[in-house]
Amino acid sequence: MNVKFRNANINDVEEIINLCNECFEENTNLDYATENFKKTIYDENQIYLIGTIDDKIVAHTKITIIPTIFENMKTYSILNHVCVKKEYRRHDIATKMLKECEKISKEKNCYYMELWAKNCRVPAHKCYTKYGFTSNDAKFFSKNIN
Repeated sequence: MNVKFRNANINDVEEIINLCNECFEENTNLDYATENFKKTIYDENQIYLIGTIDDKIVAHTKITIIPTIFENMKTYSILNHVCVKKEYRRHDIATKMLKECEKISKEKNCYYMELWAKNCRVPAHKCYTKYGFTSNDAKFFSKNIN
C-alpha cells in the first residue's frame, strides 16, 4: 500500500481524533483536541505525524522531542498514540511510520526513541520489537494531579 506521511495540520484534527478514538477506545472531544492542537502547532518539538492513503488518514503518532541538559540522556523522542486504522493493518504501515519517526528523530538530533504502549496491545508490542525496540526494565508511572 502506498502510504504518504506528513505533519498534521488543523484540518486533520477531526480525522485524527476519530482514528484514535477508534483504536484506543477513547472519547476525546473534538473541541478539546482542536484547542490543544492549536497550542502546540508552532512547537517544533511536538509533531503530529499522519499517514494517508488516497487522502484518508489511516495512521497516526505523536512525536515529542525532549532536549535535555544531561549527557547520558542527551536529546530523545517519545512516540505515543501510535496507531493504524484496523482495516489497514498487516500491510507494514506501522513499520513505515516508525521509519519516518526515526528519520524525523535523527533530523532533530535525537540519540534514541522511546514509546509506551498499554499491556493489552500485544500485537503492537510485536511490531515494536520487530522494528528493534526493546522492553526496558522500567515502569511507567502516572499520577492524577487535577
